[in-house]
Amino acid sequence: MQLNSYLHFNGRCEEAFKLYEKVLGGKIEAMIPHEGTPAAEQVPAGWRKKIMHARLTVDNQVLMASDVPPGHYSPPQGFRVNISIQNPADAERIFKALADKGKIAMPLEKTFWAQRFGMVTDQFGIPWMINCE
Repeated sequence: MQLNSYLHFNGRCEEAFKLYEKVLGGKIEAMIPHEGTPAAEQVPAGWRKKIMHARLTVDNQVLMASDVPPGHYSPPQGFRVNISIQNPADAERIFKALADKGKIAMPLEKTFWAQRFGMVTDQFGIPWMINCE
């Protein structure tokens, strides 16, 4: 069994996943727009180039997502995507990149359980935790 997070975006999935690929050192394995699929007729014409399904692999872990059609999107709440990292320098680099144009909920700092821990919501509205134990 594998548990994966599946994120919803309000039209910025492709932009977000290109950033995540760069920042997390992953590889986008799928970036499928609605256009050219049977789902194209289920979304407004202006939405057909938006992403129906995206898949990013980072160190054998998978993050998936899509753009939610207008009127169906709601901002994420009640969770955070956790990134566990061994190297404090990597934790700082990733946190800084995710915080750019985002909102820091808890600065990345030393805690009683971790060398670095912080929480941020990125510019796309996705909430993250960076945990460097």
